[in-house]
Amino acid sequence: MHFIQQLIFIGVLAVVSYFVYKKGSAIYRNINLGKATKIDNPNGFKNMILLALGQKKMFQNPLPAILHLAVYLAFIITQIELIEIFLDGILGQHRILYNAVGGIGKSLYTGIINFIEILSLFALIATFIFLARRNLLKVPRLVMDEMNGWPKLDANLILIAEIWLVFCIFLMNGADAALHPGKYGFIISSNFVAPMLSGFSEGTLQFLERFGWWGHILMVLGFLVYLPFSKHLHIMLAFPNAYFLNEKPQGKVANMPAIANEVKAMFDPNFKPPAVEAGAAIEKFGAKDADELTWKNLLDAYSCTECGRCTAACPANITGKLLSPRKIMMDTRDRIEEIGKGKEAEGEDFNDGKALLGDFITEEEIMACTSCNACVQECPVSINPLDIILQLRRYQILEESKSPEEWNVMFNNIENNMAPWQFSPMDRDKWKDEA
Repeated sequence: MHFIQQLIFIGVLAVVSYFVYKKGSAIYRNINLGKATKIDNPNGFKNMILLALGQKKMFQNPLPAILHLAVYLAFIITQIELIEIFLDGILGQHRILYNAVGGIGKSLYTGIINFIEILSLFALIATFIFLARRNLLKVPRLVMDEMNGWPKLDANLILIAEIWLVFCIFLMNGADAALHPGKYGFIISSNFVAPMLSGFSEGTLQFLERFGWWGHILMVLGFLVYLPFSKHLHIMLAFPNAYFLNEKPQGKVANMPAIANEVKAMFDPNFKPPAVEAGAAIEKFGAKDADELTWKNLLDAYSCTECGRCTAACPANITGKLLSPRKIMMDTRDRIEEIGKGKEAEGEDFNDGKALLGDFITEEEIMACTSCNACVQECPVSINPLDIILQLRRYQILEESKSPEEWNVMFNNIENNMAPWQFSPMDRDKWKDEA
């Protein structure tokens, strides 16, 4: 019987590994569809530890941060017990680590499981609170229009899966403790769960222990397959995204060399723009579609957990404008997924006649942005919706010549007077004569 379970486990593990590799490779390919960009990240490892592992920015709002930390720590620490579950499944053993040690080793083992059980209990409480915040209290940033449909279902499915995982852990440990009274001394399972199961027969307890074991590991493996399709991919991608955080000053807009050279030529008659090679492609300003953004923009999109803190802090959204920075990231991810699938099916010349700007994100959305950086500041892992908005806006203005009339007045003044104001540059300092 153990041998059959061992074969089933290895078979399931192989299938899951294949699907995880296949989808992970597709996401890696999609991110690399973005343009190359230079990232200035001298504190990459520090940012990864503080933002992704330490969740530093989450604690700007303590209550949700503490609840999230409980779930996060339970997820991380439970991997210790998961190591034993995997070893048991592959080798056809039962509690292989517990049986491999003695004396202090067994006490240490029990202490680790006790710590996991306490964390799991806190995670269970936090999960119910998260479900209530989304579905009963309806926290505004969690029930906005872009969260209808799949995003809402996705969030709830993961929370329900967390409840199932904790239930199976306690069932597995509790049934095992009931089968072997006084052997383990698990702080919750032995003292609270095992007494509730003590009236069952040995065969039933063995079934419940196996049900808990298989229920937990199958949910874990199912989660791994599901993860690349879910916003919870941020569990993995938050780390590289924090590492590659561009540490240039917030609000600094990167120059476009072609335009910078034009401006230099206006101010300096002796300036000679770099020669353009014959046959060189004409430079395109900004981005219209997702694959014209940088790979870091696309990594940002895949790292977004749709928490909505960016949108909740956005002054444009607060005042009723159509812009939602969270939606910008969700739309970018959806579009690059479409492009990736299209290129995989039809080759590099894939063209479905759609674009990120226009079909996913509207002109009204990008023009509502005030470039204040509130969205970047609020994001727990410093995702940058503003950079995507600026690139889309650059395309719209510089490639399609679509800009608000108020902006056109300023552009004309800069072109003719080298300043936003409508008077000659020679008259710039006359204000002081009127003082």
